Amino acid sequence: MLVDDIKVLIEAHIPAAQAFVEGEGCNVRVTVVSPAFEGKSLLQQQRTVNESVAHLIASGALHALSIKSYTPAQWASLSAAQQR
Repeated sequence: MLVDDIKVLIEAHIPAAQAFVEGEGCNVRVTVVSPAFEGKSLLQQQRTVNESVAHLIASGALHALSIKSYTPAQWASLSAAQQR
């Protein structure tokens, strides 16, 4: 599974999402930023990301998926803190 394919799936499934995908083979790390995460718990956010690639997990094409999810405000705050 190519990381570009996973990026396309996530961004198509989650409104206004920006996905950053790293890894190779069946082990992938994703960071997803979307306003759709506003007001959702971390678990709800991660379930949303999982739903976008559930068929890959079910088929075994994707074995391990590490997810970090942020709202745009959280992402901006994190980016600002890293620049200090």
